[in-house]
Amino acid sequence: MYIIVGLGNPSKQYEGTRHNAGFMTLDVLADRYNIDISEKKHKALCGKGVIEGNKVVLLKPQTFMNLSGESVRAAADFIRWRRRRSS
Repeated sequence: MYIIVGLGNPSKQYEGTRHNAGFMTLDVLADRYNIDISEKKHKALCGKGVIEGNKVVLLKPQTFMNLSGESVRAAADFIRWRRRRSS
């Protein structure tokens, strides 16, 4: 499973700006591969799906860019934990 992270800032003032290029890129991927990015988890908006045969999680951290590592770490740890439990 892959985590694809789109960096951006969650407030309205950044919508459509270069500061949210990562969010906009994930929106394009989500539209193309019919992935709903609306689940609130890991301090982010998440969506699970399949891209070119690979399971993916699309992640839009909602912590502002400077703290996005908190969200990415939480998601990565959760996925690792699930993978260990299913082995």
